[in-house]
Amino acid sequence: MGSRRGEPYMTAEDAFTEHRPLLFTLAYEMLGSAADAEDVLQESFLRWSAVDQATVGHPRAYLVRVVTRQALNHLRTLRARREEYVGTWLPEPIRTAPEVSEDVILAESVSMAMMLVLETLNPTERAVFVLHDVFGYTHGEIAASVGKTEVTVRQIAHRARRHVHARRRRFEPDTDATRQIVQRFLHAATSGEVQTLMDLLAPDVVQISDGGGKVVAAHRPITGPADVARFVLGVLRTTTTETRIEHATYNGMPAARFVTRGELDWLVAFEIHDGRITGLYGMRNPDKLHRAETVLPLDRGGN
Repeated sequence: MGSRRGEPYMTAEDAFTEHRPLLFTLAYEMLGSAADAEDVLQESFLRWSAVDQATVGHPRAYLVRVVTRQALNHLRTLRARREEYVGTWLPEPIRTAPEVSEDVILAESVSMAMMLVLETLNPTERAVFVLHDVFGYTHGEIAASVGKTEVTVRQIAHRARRHVHARRRRFEPDTDATRQIVQRFLHAATSGEVQTLMDLLAPDVVQISDGGGKVVAAHRPITGPADVARFVLGVLRTTTTETRIEHATYNGMPAARFVTRGELDWLVAFEIHDGRITGLYGMRNPDKLHRAETVLPLDRGGN
């Protein structure tokens, strides 16, 4: 785009690159898939490149509208595909920098539990909720992105918020304290200390695995300390002496990576509240582990 009021010249690519973390975060939260979010960004960039940059007064707002519309189109296609998914579906995990946890709203919005709640919204409700409650856009700004009136968007936002709040789980971001709990849990699990393992699990703990029908994984959620502990110990018995456990942060949550001979076999993200583990989200589907090595920058931007 040409310079405005003395600003340096910025190309379409420069502008897109500047706002890319924000646009990726938006697309990922709407789709639950890093691969599909990248596809949406590619399509959006092509549309952006075809626009006369001199006519765009606010590039970020324009790009958010384009990405939102492309993500909505993508999401309607994905919903049909996910109905045929083998086993339990989990969002594609993304490796996040530890500082993501400093923004609690951002960390919770990309957490596994919240992403699963967002999956229960219809596409428009999801877009409105994410844009308003996560990114802080006004109802009027959102109306321009989703093709609805401001009054309608306000009604959708109220309905979506009520739905999310009724289903959201307690959330604590990744901290030194939560990482220590995960370390104690993994030590107890690998040492066979069953009672210690169960003591670290909340009474309502749930374990969810995603194998995508391509590798062995529990097809249904497992609940309760005894059953979850039994499942974890059973899984660890299948690992070899060559398996290395690495600590990392995924989706703003403390996580463990199980690596065998240099290959990531599976990873588990831990949800923790009041000193106990309330959720374990295990990803084994190899199609969702391709990008698990790269730390992806996330950003809610500033409004």
